Amino acid sequence: MRDLSQYPFEIHPLAPEDGGGYLIMFPDFSECISDGETPDEAISNGMDALEETIAALEDLGLPAPEPRSGGSYSGRFVQRVPKSLHARLAARARQEGVSMNALVTTMLAEGLGIHDQHR
Repeated sequence: MRDLSQYPFEIHPLAPEDGGGYLIMFPDFSECISDGETPDEAISNGMDALEETIAALEDLGLPAPEPRSGGSYSGRFVQRVPKSLHARLAARARQEGVSMNALVTTMLAEGLGIHDQHR
């Protein structure tokens, strides 16, 4: 079985008029996209869609492309932050009823989406 985690992906926030949530796309598979209410849900749904896309290609006798652009990313990101920032993030996560990891992932995804829109 192919290691799907080797395929790079991009996540972009969807505008409220597009239903909100997050869109996930795979550069190696232009026909494979998915979405979710949160970045984590979009990734989970995207991996399901990627697995189905690869299976469909194989059923048609077509080869699935090898990961070509990156793919060596584990998805883990560890960074020490100042105690004051950690405290503020923890308080905000409690206020929103989510884990700090989910909060930071959402903030990063939104920031990247906003940045990409200005290019």
